Amino acid sequence: MSATPDRPDAVLASTGAAARVPRRVIMQQLARRAERIAASMASATPSPEVLPTDVDPDSNRGLGYRLMLQFGFAADQWQYLDALWKRESGWNHLAENASSGAYGIPQSLPGSKMADVAPDWRTNAETQITWGLAYIAARYDNPQGAWGHSQRVGWY
Repeated sequence: MSATPDRPDAVLASTGAAARVPRRVIMQQLARRAERIAASMASATPSPEVLPTDVDPDSNRGLGYRLMLQFGFAADQWQYLDALWKRESGWNHLAENASSGAYGIPQSLPGSKMADVAPDWRTNAETQITWGLAYIAARYDNPQGAWGHSQRVGWY
């Protein structure tokens, strides 16, 4: 059973982001993200963020798409990120796997790893998505790599 926005306590079928990635590697990815954002803010012509037509701009998915682009992933990676996190949590930032303890949109295991981004990891979708994107970049290079691994072994 997958968690849904109306059932955040539902048990999730997948095990989530369980692989060990050294904290320093996650932090390096976060620093690169900050550098890309700073560089884009300094440019005279910022690129527009056009959301896919099926994405509500005020939803966790909308936030995820914008953060994915800010993180430096190409728009064509969206299909993989969206599929991965739809399966993991339904994009529910309160999703918790009762059997494994995996938590949030990326199903971090343990969820407390997301505190590397901010202490509000239990309730803030932006914190969770930012950590999840850094994890994907550090471990799989891009969402397509994470999705492929998840398809093969059932977790990423």
